[in-house]
Order: sequence, then structure tokens, then C-alpha cells
Amino acid sequence: MKLALDPQMFYATHAVHELPDVVAGLGYDWMELSPKEDFVPFFRYPRVDDSGVRRLRRAAADAGVGIASVLPVQRWSGPDEGQRQAAVRAWKRAIQITVDLGVEVMNSEFNGRPEDAELAESQFMRSMDELLPLFEREGIKLVLEPHPDDFIEGGRAGVDMVRGLNREWISFLYCTPHTFHQGNDATRIITGAAEKLSYVHLADTLDHTADHGLRYIVNPPGSTARVHQHAEIGRGEVDFDEIFAALAAVGFDGVLSSCVFGWEDQAREISVRQREKTVALVARHFGADRAAAVTSNKIDL
Repeated sequence: MKLALDPQMFYATHAVHELPDVVAGLGYDWMELSPKEDFVPFFRYPRVDDSGVRRLRRAAADAGVGIASVLPVQRWSGPDEGQRQAAVRAWKRAIQITVDLGVEVMNSEFNGRPEDAELAESQFMRSMDELLPLFEREGIKLVLEPHPDDFIEGGRAGVDMVRGLNREWISFLYCTPHTFHQGNDATRIITGAAEKLSYVHLADTLDHTADHGLRYIVNPPGSTARVHQHAEIGRGEVDFDEIFAALAAVGFDGVLSSCVFGWEDQAREISVRQREKTVALVARHFGADRAAAVTSNKIDL
């Protein structure tokens, strides 16, 4: 099992090649590279050249930090065919970057529009037809997650699609801050995924469905906007003991990644507490030996 940090809260203040030192200083041995403006931005072509990739790889090695995954988010399931082709082009470059970094895992979202899920699935499969041979040739594993406002939002539907893709190297990501968008059914989703579950994003959120949906008020009434948070564990209503008990029951041995966004003024303190809380949950549900295995020996700054 690996414990990683998505250092997104440091993106505004640090270049991508500076992140490994930040991650190491917070006591993590692994980091997740989510979309970043000077690396692989949201919905656009990557912004890093080969020398930048080599610099990042050296920085990670010098810091003693492994890169758990590279996470592009592109419109590979979008209704506009030009945008879909651009997304595939960006994906091809992102795959090459991942290979050159010496990383074996990429994770992403289904994308597409929930109001036209049939078209989105068709576009997604068209993109898969182009990219599957490249993933296989380069030996890159792909991890997919349902996301609020994607053509697949439910956890069980996401697991079904992963299984339907019928590739041993394609697996499922359970995102805890999306718990209430996925169906608020963590145990059944995790149990259903079982051996296909290889990655978990860790952050908390409030249950937007509670109290007749009045936890969040979005105007105008009837808006289809999706709302959630990526808060520190303990600031929301996600049942992490349920989730970790289910993970232990299926023998989870993948990546646990802290993914808190939106508290940049407390980024260091929250990242350290996220590590401590995650290790405690692993100890409680997997045992002390497993917890020791994910605990870094680095000293906090």
C-alpha cells in the first residue's frame, strides 16, 4: 500500500519541479500529479517539454519521492468532435510524459455530459479505441473514477464500466469526497469493485443530499450544478471507518492519496494531519504492521 499526497494546494506557489521537496518535507513518500498549469493543465495540451520532464524526474529522485500517478483531465468524452480529438492528442503527449517520468499509472475521470450519457459513452469508447493500443504498448495502467457532472457519476455504474472495458490493467478509483454523488453506498461500491479497486482519493465533504438538499443552496432553484468539497478528514460527513473497513475486507493494496483542496493558507498543517489520520485509519482497520509500512521516516518541516 502507498500513501501519496496530491500537492494541489501548493500549485499556486511552486513550480512542478519544486513539488517533490514539498511532499517529502510533509512526510510523504509518494505524490500524485493532478492537473497543473505548468505541467498537464485541465482540458489543454501539456505545457512541459522533455527537459522539464527530466528535471522533474531528477527532483523526485533527489527528494526520495515516488510519483504514484499522473492525472490528466481532458474532454475525451465530450460531444464536440474537435475537442475530443484535441483531448486524445493531449492524452498521447501525457502518456509519453508519464513514461519518461518512469511512472506506470495514470488516473482520470470519465468526463462527458450526464444529460446525454449515450453520446458521451460513444465518444469515450471512440477515444479508448485510439488510446488503448498506446497504453498497452507503453505498459501504462489506467485508473478511472466517476465524477460529479460526468456521464458516469454513480460508483456502481463506474465499476461496471471498468469491468466492461475488459482490460486487466484498467481499474477503479474510489473518491471519498464524491461519496454522496456516487450513491452514498461505499461498502457496496468497494465490495463490488474488489480486485478492480486500486486507488482511493481521501478528503471529506458534507452530504449535499441531507435535509431535503438544503445543505447547499444553489440559485436559480432547480439548477443542475453539482456541489461538493475536498476538505480535511473530519470536517465533513464521510464515514471513513466504514470505507477503511470495506477496503480491509477486500484486501486493498493500492494507493491512498490525500486530495484536499481549498485551504491553501493551512496547506502544510492539513497535509500533515491528513497523513496522521490516514495512518491511524490504516492501523485501526489493517493492523499496525500495514500502518508502519505506509509511514514515512522523513521529518516534518
